[in-house]
Amino acid sequence: MRRLISSGSPFERTAGYSRAVVQGDWCFVSGTTGYDYATMTMPAGVEAQTRNCLSTIQGALEEAGFALADVVRCHYYVTDASFADIVFPILGEAFGEIRPAATMIVCDLIRPEMLIEIEVTALRQR
Repeated sequence: MRRLISSGSPFERTAGYSRAVVQGDWCFVSGTTGYDYATMTMPAGVEAQTRNCLSTIQGALEEAGFALADVVRCHYYVTDASFADIVFPILGEAFGEIRPAATMIVCDLIRPEMLIEIEVTALRQR
């Protein structure tokens, strides 16, 4: 059975996607930027944006019945390679013991204020 999870972002309906999709024991969380979706504001720095990304992702996982410990794959998209040294410790706080497979890509994002986007896949632990 397929279940759709929403973060309440207006972008979800406009762009036709869900924050996360649950299919069986899998949860696929869409690329998540650093917006604070309660206020629809974006912090200026990559550190705060990374923490917001992780908070939104954790909330979606929990709503879906998963935990960060279930994450098996992460994709990180940053707009500047120098951000790696800033975000690695934050990612280590969240995933250091979980150690999912991960990739970081340096690229442009769709809005200039977006500095990082994170996408995860989780598999329910049995």
